[in-house]
Amino acid sequence: MSIKQIKDSFYIKLAYQQAEINLGSTGTNPSVGAIITKNNSVISSGRTSINGRPHAESNALRNRLNYKNSNLYVTLEPCTHFGKTPPCTKKIISKKINRVVFSINDVDPRSKNSALKKLIKKKIYIKRFVLENYAKLFYKYYLTQHSKEFPYVDAKLALSKNFFSINKKNRWITNKKSRELGNFLRSRYDCLLTTSKTINDDNPLLNCRIEGLEKKSPNLIILDRFFIVKKNSLIFKKNKTPIYILTTVNDSSKENFFKKIGVKVIKIKKMNNFSTDLKNIFYIIKKLGFNRILVESGVTYLNQLIKYNLINTLYLFKSSINLGTEGFNNSNPVYVKKINFSKKNKINVNLQGDILYKIKI
Repeated sequence: MSIKQIKDSFYIKLAYQQAEINLGSTGTNPSVGAIITKNNSVISSGRTSINGRPHAESNALRNRLNYKNSNLYVTLEPCTHFGKTPPCTKKIISKKINRVVFSINDVDPRSKNSALKKLIKKKIYIKRFVLENYAKLFYKYYLTQHSKEFPYVDAKLALSKNFFSINKKNRWITNKKSRELGNFLRSRYDCLLTTSKTINDDNPLLNCRIEGLEKKSPNLIILDRFFIVKKNSLIFKKNKTPIYILTTVNDSSKENFFKKIGVKVIKIKKMNNFSTDLKNIFYIIKKLGFNRILVESGVTYLNQLIKYNLINTLYLFKSSINLGTEGFNNSNPVYVKKINFSKKNKINVNLQGDILYKIKI
């Protein structure tokens, strides 16, 4: 590998560090990172803003600097289409960037393979596919967004040492360290799916309560087949992110109530074929523009998702405490118990006695 190739890989890696910051918080837009160098020094950087705009390239080019003859390193092919903002290629050209290096082509049909032609026409040198394999892993969620593929679905669950998900005497199963890490995990997804039973039983907030990550709380979707979610739940009073309710029931009075407080109610077909209907729920969510989905629910719903192979990765926080008679489950966690809780699936993180497993389903 030449010195130039090593430099290109190094700066692209820096760009991915930028993209990592807002991963899961950029709406339907991918989280992109950008690095600008001149005379072998980094002069600017940027990332896709929360909710998706401005784009990384625009943020990196926002400073009052002389960008002429500089190099732009970006994790994804720059956009070429006019949307809610002008195309990034237009700004790249206007700033007289000399060289653009990126990892992978965009899959958005409005821009796919277009940057190459537009930039070369302006005599800007292009180098593509630097760290391409890494890009495919990093953008595995986004790459399926414009296809008919099943969205990427992960799940999170907390259990006691003896597999109870409910503590009769305490709101929490795991300790504070585990809950903080769980909050951080939410920030990595653009959508969190839960059930009305979880809302009614636990009255959770399901947001990111870590300083600096409050704005990165995911959108919330509540699967509420029989429209039984309680109107006075904390999630409707204190959560500031968009909330959707998926239900099979027609109830105009309840619909009007939720409409007034900004909650969108979406009607779905009655669930007759459980495995097919469970799968269709995720396609409905994908049509809403969400492709990074985290499920946080009770054992009953999660058991079904595992049974029908609808989960990619399970993050399981396991307490060091046996609850005994103080613990119970709404249903037998039969499929959860079948998961491989081996040492290789443990995440090396200090949770003060709790254990975090990251398990491919």
